[in-house]
Amino acid sequence: MSPSQRSTLAVTMLATFLAVMDQFIINVALPAIHEDLHASAAEAEFAVSGYALVYGALLITGGRLGDLFGFRRLFIVGVATFTLASLGCGLAPTAEGLVAFRVIQGVGSALFYPQILSFLQTAFDGQAKARAFSMFGAAVGLASVCGQVLGGLLVSLDLFGLSWRPVFLINVPLGLVALAGGARLPASRGTARPQLDMVGVICLTSALLLLSVPLVGGPGWGWPWWSYALLTLTLPAVLAFVVWEGRAARRGRLPLIDGGLFRQRVFAAGNGLALAFFAGNAGLFFVLTLHLQQDLDYTPLRSGLTFAPLTLAFIVASLAAPRIQRRAGLHVLTLGYGLNLLGTVALLVVALAGYHGENAGIPWALLAALTVIGLGQGLGVSPLMGAVLADVPRRHAGAASGVMETTAQVGAALGTVVVGLVFQSAPSHSASSPAFAEALTADAGLSLTALLLMAFVLRRQDHEEGPAATTTPTVRTDPGLPI
Repeated sequence: MSPSQRSTLAVTMLATFLAVMDQFIINVALPAIHEDLHASAAEAEFAVSGYALVYGALLITGGRLGDLFGFRRLFIVGVATFTLASLGCGLAPTAEGLVAFRVIQGVGSALFYPQILSFLQTAFDGQAKARAFSMFGAAVGLASVCGQVLGGLLVSLDLFGLSWRPVFLINVPLGLVALAGGARLPASRGTARPQLDMVGVICLTSALLLLSVPLVGGPGWGWPWWSYALLTLTLPAVLAFVVWEGRAARRGRLPLIDGGLFRQRVFAAGNGLALAFFAGNAGLFFVLTLHLQQDLDYTPLRSGLTFAPLTLAFIVASLAAPRIQRRAGLHVLTLGYGLNLLGTVALLVVALAGYHGENAGIPWALLAALTVIGLGQGLGVSPLMGAVLADVPRRHAGAASGVMETTAQVGAALGTVVVGLVFQSAPSHSASSPAFAEALTADAGLSLTALLLMAFVLRRQDHEEGPAATTTPTVRTDPGLPI
């Protein structure tokens, strides 16, 4: 890599770490927040989910804005917004204020996060691009577990008597570093003319919020009638978006999402894979955290540290994925999803049998199953991202990145709700919790769905490239990524 590429990679990976970590760092701080701010159950829920809701709803818009006005400009605006909102979260005097600043954090992340994948797609070539996407996958995995571990540590330390507040204040110095580095990022943008499809933005954002708000808040609200009404309105909102986008394209305007993206077979199939894969992973993280603290009486810090083997395996697999990919092509994803399913089934067996090593403090079988899951997740994330974006035209790089991340966020929200509802609706909890086992069964179903969907990607690969695809490790023709 050139010096400028190394600088770009360092800055974008720091920003990736911030955006992903902030989805998890609040989890273990919720009891302290609830006690300090006297937050209601709904307020506590939206302190967690307000960030993810707005983040997921605006990702595609943020990607398109990067195409129109420049990746670097939107990156800087987004990081600045995120950093200021983090300061507001750390100083929030009320639960309502915390929720409001969490929403603003989500806006900032939605502005800068799609630009990260756009930089990786446009600023790197050849093996440098493969390494960049591998680093991206590793950063996502590291941030997801560091959020829980770091959050537990900061709450336990009670720095300066601030209790939970440092879990947000830590973003301020890191955000300032990212801002300083952002000024040195390459000035690049999509080739589309500067306009924004505001009707498309409204339709898409409405559809995602109509889906997400009742799913996140419904359990805490007791599923009132209007939560079902909002869910029912999701389909008309999606149809309105599709009709409007087609009309805009026919009139020669720049749509928020070019329908041609979904005519690219790998892009369409990859988004379906992402939906199932991230739903399963998010559901697992959510119910495992609850199980460790509710059923096994783990402290927040110990609960976070339990994820360490998964994270280490994730990072190792992410870094090894390009080498495996050069030999196996897209079958690296098949291997990843297979390992993910195997680890989930092993974890289910462990849960049913009970944790006989817990009296010694270390449930080794649990850690072994999590290690296998981490290997599968590491092989299944960064190669998927690269494959989905490999053939996307430069002018749509930002929007396509936004679509991919939105799919992942919607999948994560659905997985958390579905698997979480299974866990919390089960009648009993114990060290060998039937509730946890039932939730893992649902999670294994999602993992199996991702593995089965891989057949469509491989079939399309064989159709597009013919018999030669079975004898060459290069299964795509994009010069920037060896997949």
